[in-house]
Amino acid sequence: MKILLTNDDGVHAPGLAALVRRVSEVGEVVVVAPDREQSAVGHALTLHHPLRASRIAENIFAVEGTPTDCVNLGIHSLLTFRPDLVISGINRGANMCDDVTYSGTVAAALEATLMGIPAIAVSLATTGAGEHYDAAAEVAARLAVTVQSNGLPPDTFLNVNVPDLPAGDLLPPLITRQGKRSYEGTIVGKVDPRGRNYYWIGTADQSYQDIPGSDYHAVSRGHVSVSPLHLDLTNYASLEELKRWELR
Repeated sequence: MKILLTNDDGVHAPGLAALVRRVSEVGEVVVVAPDREQSAVGHALTLHHPLRASRIAENIFAVEGTPTDCVNLGIHSLLTFRPDLVISGINRGANMCDDVTYSGTVAAALEATLMGIPAIAVSLATTGAGEHYDAAAEVAARLAVTVQSNGLPPDTFLNVNVPDLPAGDLLPPLITRQGKRSYEGTIVGKVDPRGRNYYWIGTADQSYQDIPGSDYHAVSRGHVSVSPLHLDLTNYASLEELKRWELR
């Protein structure tokens, strides 16, 4: 396999380093990752200023841009081959439930899928710095081989969340669906030394709904969660109801 690796924690993140070590054993690896942390940038694409990319080591490029930029630039300019697979991660912190819409890690896999390339987003479900990236990298490598053998359904990529546990303590992977989270976040407002207001977003505790069959339900019990996500955001259950509207 020829594999493009990226992330949203930055090119020097420990999760990416663990991924490189293990995935290099199953394929030829090139890293194209942001030069700094780009967490929660979603599917942002840089359009209004040029991107700069630096080759910082053999087959490792740092890009002054978002994870989506990295996938675009890597596939269209930096790589000498079209990758068989894109793996994004290993993210520090879970990407579960409704949070996937914010995630740069997930967005990089989505971008690869738009280009017709199989993709996997991998996150370590930790609230701290993370201890067991090597265990998550083992999960990613095994999934890479499985995807190579079986392929993925059209317009589908995998969102994988791994509990922060030693490999021997992880329970078997479960195929899950995207769960739900309660959003009751607070915004902390403060005043700087010059008397101007500033604000911190994202300061509230995470509150996931413990729904059977969901990604959070699996991870909270020690299972690896593997959720198939796709690109079509249409709410098909609402189509017939909306067709009854008298739109003018």
